[in-house]
Amino acid sequence: MVSLTLSLGGCTTVMGIKERAFSPLPREVSLEGLVPRNHFYRRLEETLDLSFVRDLVHHLYARGGRPSVDPVVFFKLQLVMFFEGLRSERELMRVAADRISVRWYLGYDLHEPLPDHSNLTRTRERFGLSVFRLFFERIVEECAEAGLVRGDELFFDSTKVEGNAAVDSLAPRWAVEAHLGGLFEEGQAADIAPAEEIDDVLPSARDAALWEANAAGRDWISRDGAQDRSFKGPWRARTSDTRASRTDPDATPMTWGTSGRRLGYQAHYVVDGGKARIILNALVAPAEVTENRPMLDLLWRTCFRWKLRPHHVTADGKYGTLENVAALEEAGVRAYLALHESGSRPGFFAKGEFRYDSEADVYSCPAGKLLRPLGKKKGEDRADRETYYRAKAAECASCPLKPRCTTNKNGRQLRRYPGERHVDVVRSYRGTVPYEKALRKRKVWIEPLFAEAKEWHGMRKFRLRTLRRVNAEALLVAAGQNLKRLLFFGGRKPRKPAQVAALNPPAAYIDSRHFRRYRSGLRGQPKSILQQAGSNTGLGDHVPIKRPERSQGVPKLGPDS
Repeated sequence: MVSLTLSLGGCTTVMGIKERAFSPLPREVSLEGLVPRNHFYRRLEETLDLSFVRDLVHHLYARGGRPSVDPVVFFKLQLVMFFEGLRSERELMRVAADRISVRWYLGYDLHEPLPDHSNLTRTRERFGLSVFRLFFERIVEECAEAGLVRGDELFFDSTKVEGNAAVDSLAPRWAVEAHLGGLFEEGQAADIAPAEEIDDVLPSARDAALWEANAAGRDWISRDGAQDRSFKGPWRARTSDTRASRTDPDATPMTWGTSGRRLGYQAHYVVDGGKARIILNALVAPAEVTENRPMLDLLWRTCFRWKLRPHHVTADGKYGTLENVAALEEAGVRAYLALHESGSRPGFFAKGEFRYDSEADVYSCPAGKLLRPLGKKKGEDRADRETYYRAKAAECASCPLKPRCTTNKNGRQLRRYPGERHVDVVRSYRGTVPYEKALRKRKVWIEPLFAEAKEWHGMRKFRLRTLRRVNAEALLVAAGQNLKRLLFFGGRKPRKPAQVAALNPPAAYIDSRHFRRYRSGLRGQPKSILQQAGSNTGLGDHVPIKRPERSQGVPKLGPDS
């Protein structure tokens, strides 16, 4: 330090000039003392023990050879990338090199060289999507053990995520697939080479018949969200059936606000209804896949994996198809879905505005006229058949609401599909307090999670390419979001059974108006629920509360659940 002395009106001021000179650090200086005790990464290290990842990946490494990067370090680097909002491995390693707290979290001293960024890419390819899904599920297990998962209500939603490819990269699909097939033909042939046949053994992964049988029943999760090209839409051919991107063959065209078309994906979340809003499942599918199609596979996977028996499932109108509603209601799960009224013409009455009478098997229109089944014999049961209902032409011709109902001279006609009785049940939910509350709750429960992932954690645009890689990226983002809630809510352990019984409401369901009268009647009464039980009975001693029994109408979803 060099100082200059200046005299200004009898007052002496000393100006310091710092010289750049560095000396070796003393031996007693360590990162343990340089990182503050209340630092975020210290709390993260205390909360989450990542040693379990070694058991997940030990089968992917050889017994001898050059040591690799510790899998624990790899996943810690992925979490650092999530929490710091970084977009590339190069930037990640630059940040880790000059951040003492990050070095401490990774376990690298000041003089130790950090892994190269290219090593992280090779490690990610070695692990594959299955390891990232197991890592995500282990984080969900930690949240469940901390009492953050309720499981009685589930919320479904999806969001568009832009892919790392431009629309100009689209080319004929046959040319792109032929090019990719030529690149990976040798590696695929080596992977599926048939093994030696051995008699009297169980079917193995090399069994061609087993492969064929399993391929016919593969779901969205086992396909990693890939589109089933055998599925054809009813209206027009999909663009992605004939064209694919040379940069990212799995990204498909989608509308993107007012800026036209982009290539991208749909990220699907299944969120628990508890206060912590834990993400129980995540899946990325091409943008061409409509939101309703992966819903049932995500639901069954979530219920079987976490042993849940939800009372109801909530989603917006894009999920309210006949297939989804029927599957939920038949499984004993209430479908709190906004119904998807497809096929209705703008300016005309939708099918949902016609009321169905199951006893008389007729529809009544908004004007009160009846629509009767066509070609139905007396006493015939058409529950499993498609049936058409039509009003009388004379009644429709004289009806003042005809301009808003139909232009058909023969009268308004409706088509009823097999299993539509479940849709009538969902229509009966409309206007009830639980149904309306669930739809309002969905807007503030799951949509902010997508906003959080896009604004803070880079999920507005995927940085990786191909379906398996973007699924791994989305699972890491979802795992990080759950980990944030585990850090915040983790100190709140599950309530004891006695506390749960004491906090249970006095009735299975209380209407809001009755609840307000109930609360007003307790003014001036003791605040404790147990004290209220004794005072409300008019007795001096406490009387035990009989806990209301919950409805047992939700059957098991499978033999192992």
